[in-house]
Amino acid sequence: MSWTIVSIAKLMNAKVLFDNIVKEITIPESSDEIQSIAFLIMEKLYGTDRTRILAQQEISDPQKEVLDAIIKRVNTEEPVQYILNEAYFYGRTFFVDASVLIPRTETELLIELVVAEYGHKKNVSILDVGTGSGCIAVTLAKEMPGAEIFALDVSNEAIATARKNADQLEATVYFDQVNFLEQKTQHKNLTAIVSNPPYIMHAEKNLMRNNVLKYEPHVAMFVPDTDPLIFYTEIARQGLDALAPDGKIFVEINEQLGKMMCDMFESFGYTKTSIVKDLFGKERIVTASR
Repeated sequence: MSWTIVSIAKLMNAKVLFDNIVKEITIPESSDEIQSIAFLIMEKLYGTDRTRILAQQEISDPQKEVLDAIIKRVNTEEPVQYILNEAYFYGRTFFVDASVLIPRTETELLIELVVAEYGHKKNVSILDVGTGSGCIAVTLAKEMPGAEIFALDVSNEAIATARKNADQLEATVYFDQVNFLEQKTQHKNLTAIVSNPPYIMHAEKNLMRNNVLKYEPHVAMFVPDTDPLIFYTEIARQGLDALAPDGKIFVEINEQLGKMMCDMFESFGYTKTSIVKDLFGKERIVTASR
């Protein structure tokens, strides 16, 4: 990079630095996405926000070598969240690395539904199946501090990441490393089971972004084309014993399989199945009552 930096005082105009970062990012993304990446980098490295950047405030130390290394990784299409070890979810910052999926804004709808249903109630207990980064479990614990939140995942690395987030965000969550497909949960009388499990069929790989395929953990994304509901079916089966009589299931879904999902839950005897669409009109969440 060839930047004009005042070497004695190590000062640089924040807007100029931002524009330089944008120019140096060469990945095949929209200009809006590249600018978002640049904003995240500047916030992490310099603690500056968009307002201060646009106001052209001075950056005291551009940390050129660190910045060069970050941009080099960005240009391999590695997600910036992994590079910075940060992702935002429901107004909080979560630690993320390649052991877990990056939390998505779309999943916040699941949080909104659960909090609307139980946020005002007492004696609430919730199990998060396939917790990953812990973003769902930790957020529910913070939004409903009186609730008991349990979370499990098959990956020891994911559990370690989720625990780290619970500790950093001072949330009480009880974690356990469990292969849910092979081990029956010992939980009883749960108020709800929530999950954003793997649901992408291998046949859909060609529709996915390259940076997701290259860097995010496939075990947390993909299911067999021949059994796309494998995790949901097990949630339904185990929910019969684990849920209280009036318990409920909330799951994020593959938008193509909403009707199939409701039919499956109903085949286990669940009632009041419902498909909830997100802001973009895509089928995002299915709920079912015990």
